[in-house]
Amino acid sequence: MHKISEFADMTGLSRETLRYYAEVKLLEPAYIDPNNHYRYYDDGSYFLAVLLVKLKEFGFTIQEMMAVMNDQSFEHLEDLLIQKRKNIQDQIKELQIRVEEIDDFLASGKEDVP
Repeated sequence: MHKISEFADMTGLSRETLRYYAEVKLLEPAYIDPNNHYRYYDDGSYFLAVLLVKLKEFGFTIQEMMAVMNDQSFEHLEDLLIQKRKNIQDQIKELQIRVEEIDDFLASGKEDVP
């Protein structure tokens, strides 16, 4: 079992993030000492925390992460990752169109200058 500060160092999640994740029931401590209210995390919590770090890096929202965590079998994780990948690709296309529009706008302004 690891105290929250140790667990934060291990996972790269801040103590504040871990507290927030516990509050929204995304990642709850394995044990909370009833006397001093210290939070303790176990090895199973570590696996879930690492998964949450990756999902956060992939741009998942809290709601999307909750959907993954609520599916305890992780049966739909691959589908969610594929959908997230598609959404990112769509965003890239949209941004590329904006870049091209800006380039066109800049080029049209230069054509008007004598």
